[in-house]
Amino acid sequence: MLGLVISPLRPIPLRRARSRSISQPLFPIDRWVRGCAALAAGAALFASCSTSSTSTSAPGSVAVASGQASGPVDVLYAGSLVDLMEKGIGPDFDKATGFSFQGRSGNAGALANEIKAKTVIGDVFIGAAPSNDDALEGTANGNWVSWYATFADSPLVIGYNPNSHYASEFKAMPWYKVVSQPGILVGRTDPATDPKGALTVTALKDAASAQGQPGLDKIAADSADVYPEDTLVGRLQAGQLDAGFFYSVEAKAGNFPTVPLTGEPSPLGAKYTITVLAGAPHLGGADAFVKFLLGATGSADLAEYGLVVSHPVPVSGTAPAGLSGVLSGS
Repeated sequence: MLGLVISPLRPIPLRRARSRSISQPLFPIDRWVRGCAALAAGAALFASCSTSSTSTSAPGSVAVASGQASGPVDVLYAGSLVDLMEKGIGPDFDKATGFSFQGRSGNAGALANEIKAKTVIGDVFIGAAPSNDDALEGTANGNWVSWYATFADSPLVIGYNPNSHYASEFKAMPWYKVVSQPGILVGRTDPATDPKGALTVTALKDAASAQGQPGLDKIAADSADVYPEDTLVGRLQAGQLDAGFFYSVEAKAGNFPTVPLTGEPSPLGAKYTITVLAGAPHLGGADAFVKFLLGATGSADLAEYGLVVSHPVPVSGTAPAGLSGVLSGS
């Protein structure tokens, strides 16, 4: 019989292989069954997800296939629409489509300059005047905009703090006489970068000429009362200003009283435009946002915030064929 020779000086330990009974399979049957069941369940779940039908939605909302609408949509928009976008349109768009609204507000003219300078990247641009889009059209301006739709209006008004010493005078006197009084603090935005600021200068100069109020020309030329658009409402509400020039959509959102700009030869106000920027990183989401904003749910949000919604929606240029359902000129 063969044996193992062991040196008395250096014992060599024996290593015994673990035995496996014949009745014990290499891979237990019960584990194999459980694994197959799990794989079958996973395959069924995957099949149900991949073959699910397009979700139904209310008229005006964007119907999307389950699991397909996702990712951010970067919207650059006029600062006068902050409350509307952040509390109304944005959340409703997310809920209806599955995309994620990511907004950035600012003076519309300044945003256009940033787009042109490539210091900001966005999918959708919402301006407060057609001139904002015109500044981004053509080769000289980078061809960022090839079309835009004018979807809503908002009149320019005087908003005032109800606790101001001048509140009662706004109720009893023409606006141009009240803002001409010594000591009153009236805020406005920069006419060089914001359409609202430019309209304010127009209103002051028109009233100075038509009403014989030369002091209004001095107010129009004084830059001491110019503030960033995104701080103007807060300054009025905090009592740092007695009054200011606002769009009606801002006044409704801020819940402060207003008086109309009577005596103007023609109505002054914002004309909000929307377009999808050239090279939009999230093109599918951008198109979905335009469809939502101009659809039934988006239009209801616009009206709730006091905007005068355009029906039909006029278009400058040629919009993509995929947006023809919500744009009259495409």
